[in-house]
Amino acid sequence: MGSGLISIAVTGINAAQLALTTTGNNITNASTEGYSRQRVVQASNSSVMTGSGAIGEGTHVVTIERLYSQTLTKQVLNAQTKVSALDSYSSQASQIDNLLANSDSGMSTSIQDFFDSIQSVASSPSSLSARQTLVSSAESLVSTFKSLYTSLNELKSGVNTQITSDVSSINSYAKQIADLNKQIAKTQGVSGQSPNDLLDQRDLLVSKLNKIVDVSVSTADDGSYNVFFGNGQQLVVGNTASTLSAVSSAADPTRTVVGIDNGSGAVQELAESLITGGDLGGLMSFRSEMLDTSYNQLGVLAASVVETYNAQNSLGQDLLGNVAGDTDFVTDFFTLSDPAVIANDHNTGTATVTATLDPASSNGTNFYTNLKASDYKLAYDGSTYTLTRLSDNTAWTGASISDINAQTGDGGTDPQGFTLATSSALTSGDSYVVQPTRDLIRGFSVDETVSSDPRLIAAASPVALTGATANTGTASVGSLSVSSGYSISGLGTTGLALTYASATKTLSGFPDGEVVVTSGGTSTTYNLPTDTVPYTSGATITINSSDGTLTGVSFTLSGLPADGDKFTLSPNTGGTGDASNVVLLGKLQTQNTMAGGTATYEDDFAAYVNDVGNKTSSASTSSDTMTSILKTATDAQSAVSGVNTDEEAAKLIEYQQAYQASAKILEVATKIFDTLLAIS
Repeated sequence: MGSGLISIAVTGINAAQLALTTTGNNITNASTEGYSRQRVVQASNSSVMTGSGAIGEGTHVVTIERLYSQTLTKQVLNAQTKVSALDSYSSQASQIDNLLANSDSGMSTSIQDFFDSIQSVASSPSSLSARQTLVSSAESLVSTFKSLYTSLNELKSGVNTQITSDVSSINSYAKQIADLNKQIAKTQGVSGQSPNDLLDQRDLLVSKLNKIVDVSVSTADDGSYNVFFGNGQQLVVGNTASTLSAVSSAADPTRTVVGIDNGSGAVQELAESLITGGDLGGLMSFRSEMLDTSYNQLGVLAASVVETYNAQNSLGQDLLGNVAGDTDFVTDFFTLSDPAVIANDHNTGTATVTATLDPASSNGTNFYTNLKASDYKLAYDGSTYTLTRLSDNTAWTGASISDINAQTGDGGTDPQGFTLATSSALTSGDSYVVQPTRDLIRGFSVDETVSSDPRLIAAASPVALTGATANTGTASVGSLSVSSGYSISGLGTTGLALTYASATKTLSGFPDGEVVVTSGGTSTTYNLPTDTVPYTSGATITINSSDGTLTGVSFTLSGLPADGDKFTLSPNTGGTGDASNVVLLGKLQTQNTMAGGTATYEDDFAAYVNDVGNKTSSASTSSDTMTSILKTATDAQSAVSGVNTDEEAAKLIEYQQAYQASAKILEVATKIFDTLLAIS
């Protein structure tokens, strides 16, 4: 009996010692990242049957159990990867938001200053000082655009660098998980017991991996984890880890994307849409949703300013008397880079595709552009060309590039502000990324000849309309303008004399051809010499002679002429004090010059700034909400797996008492055994 009691006491001492060791381990690892609380699971030893009944044989420790909930862990991982993605997105987005919201960035101020300086020239068109101020404010505007463009380039570089860093971390974690899979499978196979510390280490690695990219985990029969990302792409299977690479995109070499080793040493580029969740997913979303748009939106604004200003500038006359067609006349006040077209690295054909910005369109009142803040993809499948606008996946198809241009080019049914051209037919399967506006600012500048000689600013109109000194009526000259492609050679040196007849209320003296009279929004065409041209105060009269020597010239007369009053339309020789064209340039600020003639420069830019602010705010709010959800999930997980030092301290006392009680049993059993030996 003594020896049986001794055996029982020893089992109790061993069990209590393991419990004390486990509790002590819990306490010392209370602050260890990823540690899961452990506990001893005890069971009674098999009883010995005797004539007196079953006699117990003490206890034994079945296992050291790791307190872990797969359901709670999955909830934490789901919330965690979303928080990381939102934080990454919000952090990047706030940089653009702060950049645009910062008054020092000065886009709105620069635009306003530029048009203020235009008004100054309009007030004093012959003032060299006012003209120099216009040049300086134009250069300041260019500088503002380029500063924002440089900041976007820095963000782009930072995103590329962070993607490379994230990919490196993913590979490191994946390899460590694969190594732990091997150790865990081997340990469980040999001992049949759960290697708790190794499991904690593996779960911690999965958690860190999940912060970089959203992953899903399944457990194999041998206890190994299989880790997947994207739409089921394998990252870890058993003790084998896939290798990811940060590579240049085949479609755009300036863009760092994620590729995966396909097993043969070649790297397969993964679609950006496959990379979701975590820091990496947040970066991808930020780049496609905000950074790309910011590049293009800034480019659209710059191109619209340049295209519309240059279009109106080309219709003027400089202080030296130069007009369109003259050798020294500067048609384009501003210059831009050309649109970019990038051939996919996997193309097999040799065709070169180019894109050119379409000239600004005119609605009869002002110039405007049709550009959209988007990149495009041109693809050919052997029979059909497809141009896709990447911002919303709107697509146009045709049997040739000409068919595409007929839809999206200048004068097309759905103009996009640019026209495509190819050196030869594309090869089936080839594709190109078309970037009409993304990098236009790189070459944004004020024409050097104008910068060095502000007299070349085309402030005046190339034609003048004057009333004869002998006129007795009240009619006065209003606006005077010419349209694109105008011709005034038919005016000669003496000009064109127009005479008012009070009896018929008509103007005469027009050349043969068409005269269009627009009043109250209604235009009427008169064909000369057959028709007569009625006079209406305030109406716009446009002349297009049949011989093409006097076309695209418009003017208004207001008031009531007297019979025989004459008005002479002539070349604006010596028109140093004329501001007709610069006045029209100034009006561009408040006219609908963008988005197909539906928005002003500042309206379009303000809408863009507002959109950036809304997205940034939304990301921040979503991050706060998801962080709260993560805290709730983490607290629930900690309630199961976390170490409560107060609870563990109480258990120390409990197990100490159990140890002491078992030792007392041993002491009693020893005395009994000694007594029995003394009797014998």
